[in-house]
Amino acid sequence: MSIMKLKEIIKKIDVMIPKELGIENDNIGYFGPKFEDIDIKNIKVIMDLTIEEDNNSQKNELIISHHPPLFNPKTPTYVIHSNWDIINGGANDELAKKLNLNVLEVFDKETGIGRICEGSFNFKDFLDIIPKKLNIDYFRVVNPLNKQENNEKLKIAIISGFGLSNIDYIKLAKKNKVDILISGDLTHKGAILSKNLGICIVDISHYASEVPGLEELYDIISKIGIETKLIHQEIPWKYINSIDL
Repeated sequence: MSIMKLKEIIKKIDVMIPKELGIENDNIGYFGPKFEDIDIKNIKVIMDLTIEEDNNSQKNELIISHHPPLFNPKTPTYVIHSNWDIINGGANDELAKKLNLNVLEVFDKETGIGRICEGSFNFKDFLDIIPKKLNIDYFRVVNPLNKQENNEKLKIAIISGFGLSNIDYIKLAKKNKVDILISGDLTHKGAILSKNLGICIVDISHYASEVPGLEELYDIISKIGIETKLIHQEIPWKYINSIDL
């Protein structure tokens, strides 16, 4: 089994996915016990570090978390967040690839967040693709497209993660004349705004929109040379059908 110093691993990661790409004030980088010459024998790649996962960690383990932890972990933890969303080949590009979309340009030119894509299929066929490709049972749609020529290409904006919670992104999608905006975390306010603007919104959930990117992140981290494991989690809530109560 290979062993590598923590600082060497982080140096390699920073070359592949520079922290400088991250949005200002984003909590990326190292969390955990005092940074010192720690030997690392294995790495876990995870979406969210929970207290349970932290307590179950092994000695000489490094956790790579996409989201910043909501507590101070005892396990050495390295967060790759907005820099992974922004970098070419990162979370947004992997989501586009998963949904069979061709990337045309960056969605938010100021930050590098999101992608504007093109899809050669009709709206109904595209909706059929989403649950199969992302392995989800539910997704939400506002203003479904009603009319479309069979050979017409769809202009689709995607934002991995939180995009629909930001009404400025919904307005930007309208400004960019996209047919569909896909992301997660749609709010009631955002849905009403979308209806008023007449733009189609597809909420695939924060988690599902970031899984393709997490899988690619695992592939990249595993090339460092340390035993690496990808931890799949579930969305942090359950849907309850009143009929079953």
